[in-house]
Amino acid sequence: LQTRMQSLRPEPAARYRNVLEALWRIARTEGVWRPMRGLNITATGAGPAHALYFACYEKLKKTLSDVIQAGGNSHVANGAAGCVATLLHDAAMNPAEVVKQRMQMYNSPYRRVTDCVRAVWRNEGAGAFYRSYTTQLTMNIPFQAIHFMTYEFLQEQLNPHRQYNPGSHVVSGACAGAVAAAATTPLDVCKTLLNTQEALAVSPNISGHITGMANAFRTVYQVGGLPAYFRGVQARVIYQMPSTAIAWSVYEFFKYILTQRQEERRAGK
Repeated sequence: LQTRMQSLRPEPAARYRNVLEALWRIARTEGVWRPMRGLNITATGAGPAHALYFACYEKLKKTLSDVIQAGGNSHVANGAAGCVATLLHDAAMNPAEVVKQRMQMYNSPYRRVTDCVRAVWRNEGAGAFYRSYTTQLTMNIPFQAIHFMTYEFLQEQLNPHRQYNPGSHVVSGACAGAVAAAATTPLDVCKTLLNTQEALAVSPNISGHITGMANAFRTVYQVGGLPAYFRGVQARVIYQMPSTAIAWSVYEFFKYILTQRQEERRAGK
């Protein structure tokens, strides 16, 4: 839904007023399973991407916090650790994002992930899978900085003793995702344009592929003005809230289980 609603010049049959209308019309006209297109490639990329992401974040957060505020919780350390973790996460996830968004477009010519990968590689080269990487980083670095700082702040308020508390992890994760998503929507619109290379959105004055964040920003403004930067903001917030809530609750659960096992092993010795 987010990919469709961020289209700058959608086909008449793919113009939606809100998220519910988009979901209803897509399911009715294109099939119930159409909104799930791209699920398999997203799942494939998400595993290694999130493993790198949380491992890097946890290590850097502890290291930087000890340097900046020994024994305490530093918001600067949390934000910096989130930014560095994003570099690894996006390197693993960006190709999957390109394929996913191309398959989600209206009247997408690709029926399978392999068809999309082969077509992009053959027609645009390997660089097409990383055409939006710098824009992705430009979006995700502030997104993750806001996300991690908000999450850690809310944890201080809702769970000051930092114990395993599923309710506080879900609420903090959802709120952190919503705040970060809303703030970075303009960058996400530009990333979607770079990934999909939406033909109807390209100005006659622009030849070839749209490359680079500056080019994408100009194209978005030429096509839809300032409001275009916030196309799909509702869908993006609705998507990110459960996504970050699930990510944090699962992460904190496994962190708790692994920590408990380590303590039991130490006690056994």
